[in-house]
Amino acid sequence: MAGLIKREDIDELRSRTRIDEVIGEFVTLKTAGIGSLKGLCPFHDEKTPSFTVRPQVGMYHCFGCGESGDVFTFLQKVEQLSFVEAVETLAGKAGMHLRYEDGKGPDREQASRRQRLLEMHEVAGRFFAQALESEAGQIGREFLSGRGFPAESSREFGIGFAPKSWDALTTHLRRAGFTDEEILAGGLASEGGRGIYDRFRGRVIWPIKDMTARTIGFGARRLYDDDKGPKYLNTPETALYHKNQVLYGLDLAKKSIAKTKRVVVVEGYTDVMAAHLAGVDQAVATCGTAFGAEHVKIIRRLLGDDPTGQVIFTFDGDAAGQKAALKAFEFESLFSAQTFVAVEPDGLDPCDLRMRKGDAALRELIDGCKPLFEFVITTAISRFDLDTVEGRISAVRAAAEVLTDIRDRNSLSHYYRFVAGRIGVDIDEVEAAVRTAARQPKQNRRPAEAPARQSSYRDGPPPAPSAPAPSTSAVPGSGSGSGAGTGPGHAPVEDARDPGPASAPEVSDERSLEYVYEERPDVSNLSAPISPARLKTEKGALMVALQHPEVVNAKLFDSLSAKAFEHPGYRRIQDAIRQAGGLGAAGPAQSKWAERVLDAAAEDLKPYVAQLLVTPLPVIEGDGIDRFARGIVARLFDYDLERIAKELHSRLQRQDTADGAGQAALLGQLQTLEQHRARLKTLM
Repeated sequence: MAGLIKREDIDELRSRTRIDEVIGEFVTLKTAGIGSLKGLCPFHDEKTPSFTVRPQVGMYHCFGCGESGDVFTFLQKVEQLSFVEAVETLAGKAGMHLRYEDGKGPDREQASRRQRLLEMHEVAGRFFAQALESEAGQIGREFLSGRGFPAESSREFGIGFAPKSWDALTTHLRRAGFTDEEILAGGLASEGGRGIYDRFRGRVIWPIKDMTARTIGFGARRLYDDDKGPKYLNTPETALYHKNQVLYGLDLAKKSIAKTKRVVVVEGYTDVMAAHLAGVDQAVATCGTAFGAEHVKIIRRLLGDDPTGQVIFTFDGDAAGQKAALKAFEFESLFSAQTFVAVEPDGLDPCDLRMRKGDAALRELIDGCKPLFEFVITTAISRFDLDTVEGRISAVRAAAEVLTDIRDRNSLSHYYRFVAGRIGVDIDEVEAAVRTAARQPKQNRRPAEAPARQSSYRDGPPPAPSAPAPSTSAVPGSGSGSGAGTGPGHAPVEDARDPGPASAPEVSDERSLEYVYEERPDVSNLSAPISPARLKTEKGALMVALQHPEVVNAKLFDSLSAKAFEHPGYRRIQDAIRQAGGLGAAGPAQSKWAERVLDAAAEDLKPYVAQLLVTPLPVIEGDGIDRFARGIVARLFDYDLERIAKELHSRLQRQDTADGAGQAALLGQLQTLEQHRARLKTLM
């Protein structure tokens, strides 16, 4: 078995890799303050972006679900990879040679199962592409040229041909070193009484790729009349390929989608090709399944929930096309973007339209799209005989059911007039029907989006483990319920809220931005609650120490007493900083400093350290980070000096009045302390 990857190579790869570029392949990121980017979390559903990336620190953190980590962690979770697989994947993209502790890299026999499947699909893709250029592939080339796709476009999309053979591909893959078990696991073969045989035979082949342009499956179209199989045949569900989580053409369209904030959803592989060749390079298609909730998540991450974004569906004008449009409408409420539909009057799909009328006609079809609501309303009305009173009443009711789902209330008056004019009734009747429909719960209403799991990460990090107490809260982010967080091995976790119903005090400081997160002081382990201002200062000082250690006086910060942090969780983070060598050992590489602190932190503390690493500092544009850092750290020092002063005053009150020397010493210490505080206040 291959040895571990050398640590210095991992560090070098991390420094070479921009975390925002890697995450940007999966999530559309927008600027969110100095040095921060934000987007929709790829690990849970949300409508308001809470997924934050700090490229300078090399970390990400989601304030919604608590997921956090570095570039390797992200790739592990989003692609379901092991750590070694994630490192090797990024090294391959960076063109970096990795060294292993025993001097050897992983050989083919020991390579990961997933990586082996990916390699096998690349080999299969090249085999199909070469077969299309062969004499036997003439039938495939003729089919493609007949659909308006010249040879150069076939090569651009990686189109191939599966020979009309039972074992052409399996034989080729065996020679390349892949086992029958792997070929079956990849969905490239089926198993019969005499062994395995090629799944795709005598068909045009389209490679189906993930967002990072790696082939994970294939789609195939029947060519021969004696082929009794389905017209289109796709890869079955495998470890790589899940049809409800894939959009064909997304690897080619994602940049244009992010730039134009437009997605065009078509129905087939040839439609995607036709659209791209006609200049509609935002086109994607589902793969052998109807458009569903998982596809919505993919599109939303690319559009970034921009309300000005456009999602355009193209459907055939027949009954099946109408059914597909209504199916897509079930998920309309999950989009923040506007939804449209483009239906060709003669029932032509995009590929046929381009063949008959040219590229311009296809572009005009997309540009002339109509709101999906309008299409659905028209479809609902068309089911009734409007020449009868009963038909018109039923049509108004059906249209009202649709109108209740319109989120933009400003457009309702337009649709009232649209429905009234189409059915031939007064607008008042339509408005009354909508009010009635809104009051009544819908039957078979579209599924609402599941609310994102609300975590307790804003409550602050947990205190150090101690003996279980009779009344304890659940560990932040783990839910709640009877017995949660109690029992052996569980730490009693602070409630982080005042016991009374009083709301948070107003903060007039203009820098009291989002890093405060409405925190409430913990009272479970203290004789007196922590003030919100104190809590804010402790958190801000740790954020600066973690994100910008170079602007903090390391000697002074490292000399802080543990009592400087009243919040028990923040005290633990201060201890993790010390175990990582203190600020004096931070060095110039922020990502390495962050990694050392995370390594030193206990497992239950790591999410909170990650949160502090990525939370944007409340620095107003033009206002230096160093100025904020000096102020917040000085304020923390002042709190600590104030604590010491109180202790000295207490000792002075208890001091024997006859002990003049002792009193003088205490007074001298207090005087020196106040001088230090006066100097600190010039920085606050």
